[in-house]
Amino acid sequence: MDTDRPTFFERLSSLLLREPEDREQLIQLLHSAHERQLLDADALSITEGALAASEVSVRDVMVPRARMEIVDIDDPLDKIIEQINRTAHSRFPVIDDNRDNVIGILLAKDLLRIKSGAAFNLRDWLRPAVFIPESKRLNVLLREFRVSHNHMAIVIDEYAGVSGLVTIEDVLEQIVGEIEDEYDFDETEDNIRRDQFGRYRVKAQTTIEDFNAELGTNFSDEECDTVGGLILNHLGHVPKRKEELDIGDLHFQVLRADRRRLYTLLVSHHQPPDELA
Repeated sequence: MDTDRPTFFERLSSLLLREPEDREQLIQLLHSAHERQLLDADALSITEGALAASEVSVRDVMVPRARMEIVDIDDPLDKIIEQINRTAHSRFPVIDDNRDNVIGILLAKDLLRIKSGAAFNLRDWLRPAVFIPESKRLNVLLREFRVSHNHMAIVIDEYAGVSGLVTIEDVLEQIVGEIEDEYDFDETEDNIRRDQFGRYRVKAQTTIEDFNAELGTNFSDEECDTVGGLILNHLGHVPKRKEELDIGDLHFQVLRADRRRLYTLLVSHHQPPDELA
């Protein structure tokens, strides 16, 4: 082993000793490092994302108020559990009276500790809510998330009204790109996969014909050939992650998408299929 060979960080430090005068010049140096194979493509992308985070505000990445999945303080336990199963979210803002009165955050995992038959009072299970302004920069928010160990914040406007919410995943995806979870199956051969709750995870490339055969629908394939095309035709734009819409008796939620393409959808019936009733 050649112990005299400079390490990756030594080579990168040497490159940066040119002391770039501004951010644009620093980006150029990083690209030069990539071209000289001092940085791989992933490292370059993450570094650029981290630098850009200081220029992006929470307003640009938050889930808008209209698309927030919320729980009302008076909701019964069975309704809350149904909502958790339907959305597959792990955290929910809890409101009292209206959407501007967020009184806490409910963690889905906390409900696993409820003993069967025990009295349920949602207020006993609430975690404190964190409120932040729309103008907060992502790099500052990420640091606050790390220090406080919170994973969700409620975004408010200048009049203290709720304008949306943001999670640590939203921030990290701006830096490292789309984060896949255990439900992503883009690399598998299956275009449609049904989960234990009767929902379907569907690749956007799935043909309308195959989709109709699997879900018992009768969507036309005259205007588009794929499920992704069906969604784009209805929306008129490329949807963002977590965007939702209803078509006929089906509810669609975007699981994975970028600025140019739609990848994966979560599809559920408004009414449970006969075999689940």
